Amino acid sequence: MHRDKGLEILRIKPKKLTALNFKKYGYIIQWEGPENKKENNQFRIVIRDPKATGWRIAYLIVRAQQINFLEQHPFSFESFEPIKGKAVLYVSNKKQPQAIEAFIIDKPIILRRGIWHNVLSCTRQTHIKITENNKVKLIRYKLRQAIGK
Repeated sequence: MHRDKGLEILRIKPKKLTALNFKKYGYIIQWEGPENKKENNQFRIVIRDPKATGWRIAYLIVRAQQINFLEQHPFSFESFEPIKGKAVLYVSNKKQPQAIEAFIIDKPIILRRGIWHNVLSCTRQTHIKITENNKVKLIRYKLRQAIGK
C-alpha cells in the first residue's frame, strides 16, 4: 500500500491478458479455430446478445491515473478495444477490494454483463473504442480507497 496526500492507494499488479485468466470476466476478441487460407475472407461472430435491442459505439479517452469507484452494467456486454496508449482494466465479480483483479488491455476484450470494472491510463492518455447496448444501466460502487499507480 502507498500513501498519496493522506489517502491510501491500493496497488494491484496487472496480469497478462489471456483467454483463460480472463474467462470469468468476459472474452478476448480474437480469431478462434482454424483459418482457411484458401478463402479471401472469413467471418465469425464473437458474441451475440439476443436480449439487446440495438447497440452503440463510443470513444473513450482515459487520463485518470487513479480510480475510486467501480461500475457495472447489469444488462449489457461491453467491449474495450485499445486504439492508442496503454491502460489497465480493473475487474471483479464482487464489490470487494480483495476480489479485484487487474489486466493490461493490449488486445480487444468483451466484459460479461454485471462485471464490476473501471480503467486507468498507464500513459498520459489512452484511447479506447467501446461497444455496448444502445441503452445502458449504470451502477457505481465507491471504493473505500483509491486504486492506482
